[in-house]
Amino acid sequence: STASSYPIQLKEEGNKYFQASDYEKALQSYTQAIKLNKDKALQAVLYRNRAACFLKKEEYAKAASDASRAIDINASDIKALYRRSQALEKLGKLDQAFKDAQKCATLEPRNKNFQETLRRLGANIQEKLRIQFSTDSRVQKMFEILLDENSDKEKREKAANNLIVLGREEAGAERIFQNNGVNLLLQLIETKNPELILAAVRTLSGMCTGHKARATAILHYLGIDSICMWMSVDNEEISLAVCNLLQTITDCLLDQGKEGHHGKEEALVLDTKKDLRMITMRLLDMLVSKKVSGQGRDRALNLLNKNIPRKDLKDHDNSRSIFVIDNGLKKILKVVGQIPEMPDCLPLTENTQLTASVLLNKLYDDLRCDPERDNYRLIWQEQGFLRIVSGVLQGPFDLGNKLLGMKGVMEMMVALCGSEREIDQLVAVEALIHASTKLSRATFIITNGVTLLKEIYKKTKNEKIKIRALVGLCKLGSAGGTDYGLRQFAEGSTEKLAKQCRKWLCNTSIDARTRKWAVEGLSYLTLDADVKDDFVEDEPALKAMFDLAKASDKTILYSVASALVNCTNSYDTKELVPELVQLAKFSKQHVPEEHPKDKKDFVVKRVKRLLKAGVVSALACMVKADSAILTDQSKELIARCLHCSPGSWECWAAPALIPLAVEGTDVGKIKASHALAKIAAISNPDIAFPGERVYEVVRPLVSLLNTERDGLQNYEALLGLTNFSGRSDKLRLKIVKEKALPDIENYMFENHDQLRQAATECMCNLVVNKEVQERFVADGNDRLKLVVLLCGEDDEKVQVAAAGALAMLTAAQKKLCSKMTQVTTQWLEILQRLCLHDNLEVQHRGLVIAFNLISSDKELAKKLVESELLEILTYVGKQEDHPKKQHVINVARDCLTKCMDYELIKPLSQA
Repeated sequence: STASSYPIQLKEEGNKYFQASDYEKALQSYTQAIKLNKDKALQAVLYRNRAACFLKKEEYAKAASDASRAIDINASDIKALYRRSQALEKLGKLDQAFKDAQKCATLEPRNKNFQETLRRLGANIQEKLRIQFSTDSRVQKMFEILLDENSDKEKREKAANNLIVLGREEAGAERIFQNNGVNLLLQLIETKNPELILAAVRTLSGMCTGHKARATAILHYLGIDSICMWMSVDNEEISLAVCNLLQTITDCLLDQGKEGHHGKEEALVLDTKKDLRMITMRLLDMLVSKKVSGQGRDRALNLLNKNIPRKDLKDHDNSRSIFVIDNGLKKILKVVGQIPEMPDCLPLTENTQLTASVLLNKLYDDLRCDPERDNYRLIWQEQGFLRIVSGVLQGPFDLGNKLLGMKGVMEMMVALCGSEREIDQLVAVEALIHASTKLSRATFIITNGVTLLKEIYKKTKNEKIKIRALVGLCKLGSAGGTDYGLRQFAEGSTEKLAKQCRKWLCNTSIDARTRKWAVEGLSYLTLDADVKDDFVEDEPALKAMFDLAKASDKTILYSVASALVNCTNSYDTKELVPELVQLAKFSKQHVPEEHPKDKKDFVVKRVKRLLKAGVVSALACMVKADSAILTDQSKELIARCLHCSPGSWECWAAPALIPLAVEGTDVGKIKASHALAKIAAISNPDIAFPGERVYEVVRPLVSLLNTERDGLQNYEALLGLTNFSGRSDKLRLKIVKEKALPDIENYMFENHDQLRQAATECMCNLVVNKEVQERFVADGNDRLKLVVLLCGEDDEKVQVAAAGALAMLTAAQKKLCSKMTQVTTQWLEILQRLCLHDNLEVQHRGLVIAFNLISSDKELAKKLVESELLEILTYVGKQEDHPKKQHVINVARDCLTKCMDYELIKPLSQA
């Protein structure tokens, strides 16, 4: 073949592949032909054909470009024009697609396809214009309503919400942006009206999401200084919304937004590094500015925490962390080293220093080599060292431990305790307390610090220092882990120390931060049984503690919950193994014996006292605290308290228990679920869980039907579900939806009598539900067989429940009547035993099952009449009327009447 015929062959080959829908291979053939071909007319055909392949592969930009090349060679190539029109339409360029379609229709006016395409495109263009104009006018209208101070509140709120929604859609965001919207949003922010500010900031967030160019433009237009200033306002919602806006912008600059919508952007080379550095510098400035609120400082720290250290250590670049350490480590250290007692302290929240401490730890972990770490430590040591120690020790464990391991730090802390300056003492004592949590160092402190703390406690006139020294003593005493350690350590003075703590607690003239230490002291001291007994008797102290608990602060919540767990004895007690006790006595070790005041009657008495003092509303209030304050550990402690004796606090405990059963530590969730089960098992659900709340309790109960839980938890959960399933069909449906049926069936097989009985009673209530009945009717399951066999059990309570379930099932579903006779060969014998049972309740249910079987089908009735069942029915039916047995006698008579209707037996008089 000659060189010129080769491209033609390739074209033919491509056509064959195209016909066979192998577009990939067709594409290759056409591409090769285009490279080799010299003939202009053929070239147009090849491009046009390749465009068809690209259309099929949905690569519309390439299809449009190939079609254009064919049109360049031959302007009236109708196939190429039509293909380009299709591609352009898919690319959203409707105007150009319309022009191409118009040309096709002019060249072939009779072609229906072209006419239809024109009509469709015309309509789409109209629609697009309408939307564009309506968004333009909508945007204008919304701003008019929002900026007009006289428009009514509802109208304003609606417009604000519409604006937020519009900002989240690409078309809407672009329109707002093009229509001078950023300037108008800025005007809304300047109105000082919180609702409007929020709407404006949220709209801006929507507009920035995933669009680098727009985000950069908005950042520059608003100015990073203004953004930081808005983030510092003392309004939680606004400050959070602004923080989210800045995060969205940062995500875009880091290219972590969703891709897409680039279009025009490709041409812009945005200098994102410079912008990111500017944002980082401003956030670092916020940390040390007097003008920034505590909340604003927290937001800045959170943004740094989230965006600076690498997410993934595989990513080699840690330049952002290095930049922050070089430009801002001193600023972060300054925040950590603040002393709230000093007049020049920056505004802080409860969490500021902790968050800063976390940031320090993250930055340290993000370093890659020793020189980087040495530089980090060097900057540390240049700062006022001890202040920072106290701050860091509150934070993450590792950094605190590294710090305490540094040469001379511990010695310096101990030395400063003996300083003449009160502020040094204050800081040093706090640092010692925090250090004692990092246990490996506690031995050093116990040997050196204890005497010092005792000295300080006795000598100082400053209450703030005195109370901290006391807590230090308590904490070190319990570091041994037992109240014995504490007693031995305090040499019988625990009650004296506790009394002093209670005094501080009740003294409202002392600031909250100092009283907070008193609660922490009590949380250690109440490990001693005498102390908890005295404390519970002291109603003013309890009330003061509950009031503090409502002040929502992480450490207070934890300390209050710990003290309550101690007072209610709801901690896990270690079983003492007798052999070990003997061994300990032999080796002259101290064996802790149970304190008489830890016996049950004392605990019950303490719980009653707590109730009287209002523990109820305090715990309910604590559960509602923000998740940043209510940690999983605190939740577990609260769940333990509520679980210890729900008999006393059931009416109000439910609302507090439900959230605790859903999230937190595993132990906490189980304790809370079990407490709910105890309430559900013994009380009227309508009173204990009014309204919709009852539906939220189902899931925690079902979570206890688990072989890993203990028998009591299984049993009380089953009782609770039985109680619920007897209430309403909506509740039965909820139990089915929570996938409880398989678990309940498992317990019906249980060897344990009480569990089997509880599960069977629960199922007896559930079979009223249509969906549950369907499951019995379905093929290939043993559910019905299980119930029939349980009717033959010796355990009367199980029989009552199983026979009840069977009576309901056979009454509701005819299919189950015939199915019952097939599931086991013992069915008839079991039925006869039920109908002759001594227990009237069982007998009545048996006769109802017999009646259901007889009514369902004449053949089945015949089978029963031919068995001994007829004698049983006759014997029961012929008995004298008797008020106690009447309901049983009547059912037997109904069975006989039904058989007479079938003419299977003759009326009695003729017999």
